[in-house]
Order: sequence, then C-alpha cells, then structure tokens
Amino acid sequence: MAGLFLLLSSFLSLFACFPGFHFVYADADAGLIQPFQTPINRDLYHSCTDLIEKINSLVHRHPEKLTVETLKSGTEGYNADVTVVTYGQSRKQSDDRFKIRILLGFGQHSRELITPELALQIVSILSEEQFLPGMDLASLNGTLENLVIKLVPLENLNGRKLVEAGELCERRNGRGVDLNRNWGVDWGRKEKYYDPVEEYPGTAPFSEPETQIMREIATSFNPHIWVNVHSGTAALFMPYDHKNSTPDRVSSQRMRVLTEELNKVHCHGRCKTGSGGASVGYLAHGTATDYMYDVVRVPMSFTFEVYAGDKTLDEDCFKMFNPVDQTTFERVLNQWCGILFALFKLGPREIDVRSTIIENSFDQVYNWKDDHL
Repeated sequence: MAGLFLLLSSFLSLFACFPGFHFVYADADAGLIQPFQTPINRDLYHSCTDLIEKINSLVHRHPEKLTVETLKSGTEGYNADVTVVTYGQSRKQSDDRFKIRILLGFGQHSRELITPELALQIVSILSEEQFLPGMDLASLNGTLENLVIKLVPLENLNGRKLVEAGELCERRNGRGVDLNRNWGVDWGRKEKYYDPVEEYPGTAPFSEPETQIMREIATSFNPHIWVNVHSGTAALFMPYDHKNSTPDRVSSQRMRVLTEELNKVHCHGRCKTGSGGASVGYLAHGTATDYMYDVVRVPMSFTFEVYAGDKTLDEDCFKMFNPVDQTTFERVLNQWCGILFALFKLGPREIDVRSTIIENSFDQVYNWKDDHL
C-alpha cells in the first residue's frame, strides 16, 4: 500500500510541473468536476469574529490614543455592521482641525483575507504593542502626532462570513452585491466583458448598507487621504478606475509623485502605478476611490493592492488573493505596513490643510447652489 501511495504521489507531482495543469476534485452531489481549492490557513488567518475581538481589545488597552465604534445600517431585512477605529493623540476635536485626516478601508472584497490582517497589524503598531523592523519610535511618534487616522478593518463582514463557510471565491456582500461597484460615480454596467454575477453593482448607487455607512464616515470625517486596500496584484493606484486616464487637477500630479516614490523605495519598482483603469486591463465603474476623489473631494485618493497571487490557478481563490505560508504572510504585512506608514509621513507634505479647508468651503457653496438653484 505504501508503494502504491508513493507511486501515485510521484505521478501527480510530475503532472503538476506542467504549465496550466490544475488538480481537480469530483463533487459527488453536483456530479461535476471542480478545480481544487486551497483551504484557508487557519494558523495564519483569524476568523472575522476573532479579528474584530483582537482589535477591540487593543483599543480598550489604549484608550488614550484609540477609540472604536460599530456603525449599523440595514435595508429590506438585510443588516450590516461596520467597525471603525480612530487613532489620535489628542481627544479634543478642536485640536484636530489642522491635522491631516487619513481614512483607510480594508476587507471590501470578502475573499481578500490578507487585507484585514494588515489592518490588525496597523492597529497593533499604532497602539505600540508591535513595531516594524527598523522603525524608530521617536520618528514614528513625530509623524503620528499630526495625524488623525480612521481605519475600517473589515468593511464586508457578511461576505467574509460566507468565505469562512467555504465560498472561497466570494467577493460580494451578504446579498450578492460588489461593494466596489456600488458607489455613485459612473455607476452601473458599462462593459461587454462585465461579469453580471461577480460584479453586480446593486439596484442603484448606495443600495447597500455597507456603502451607506462608508459614505457617512467619509463625508463626516472629510479626509485628506483615502486608501482602499485590496489584494490581487501589487499596485499603488490613483484615480480613475472608470476611465484609463488620471485627473487633471494639481492633486493628480502630487499623487503621482508620491506613488512613484513609494514604489521606488518600498516596492523596488515592482508595483503598478498610475490610474487603476489604465493599469489593470479593464475599467471598473462605481468604485469607492473614484467617488472619494470626485464627490467627497479627498485630494489624495488611492487604491493599494498588496498581494499578487498566482493568476494561473483558475478558481483557487484563497491562493490567488492571499499568502498561504508564514514567510510570505509576514513579508506582505511588514512591507505594506511600511508603505502605509511611509504614506503617513510623506503624504502630509503634499497637502496644505488650510488651503484644503478653504477649497472644501467653496465646494460646499457650489454644491448648495447645484442643489437649490
């Protein structure tokens, strides 16, 4: 029996060496042959419940600099909870007026488990319970004292529960809507290659409780910097997603300079840069980053993609979007924590807070005129 097992293992290993070869398994109930799917590595990845509990515990141990709240919304019997962590070295809002406000979103696509793990590590560093290799604490505190950071560690909790239950390729929310197609800039199906299932944008912009909550966070917080964190490639994208060009404003050049510097220093030139629409090979409509830039008027709006899995694996979604071994897992977290903390340091030099306040005041006047005249 042992000899037969070794022979079979050698046979499978031989065929696995050929490009395009994929293991398959038979689904007895469906009578179909399905591609093999790598399971979630539970030794590396927290369940969504454990992850939120760990973040809550970190916040409660450091109330002098961290707060947490859970925002709720619902529609047609479908309800969503979104946890929001806020970091700030002063508890007085008046002290924060001229600080740089940064909003980070993770876990918008539920199959991308690596991004909430990155959020957890960032909160650990902000709490000073964990440190990046080579990071100087005095320099870190000097950077952070002028920032207010809001962080959404797991936007798509309901979709994440489906992934943990075995639907490893699910990227949508708990009722089948792609949350990164549900925003109000250029919303709706546009392309002939559009996948009506995977990219379903909902019945209307902001039809989903999760995007309603995220819009409320953004408009009330009014950030200077927004980062929507995903996985699937290695990239530092700026607007636009819905067309293959970048904006014409002055802030566009500042975003380009910043992403090119981050790419050179931290990605060693290997990250894609420029507009998402020009770089990924397709246009995406109704995305959060385009809305943040065009409507919320966030002067520096980005989509960061933190991990490029093997795209030849067809439906092996966990392995396509997430590291599966500890070495790669830790490398990705450390690298992208380094990139985000570099953004915290470098981003503010591109932003004049007082000018932003004045610009936003003019925008509010023009928006009022548009709504009332």
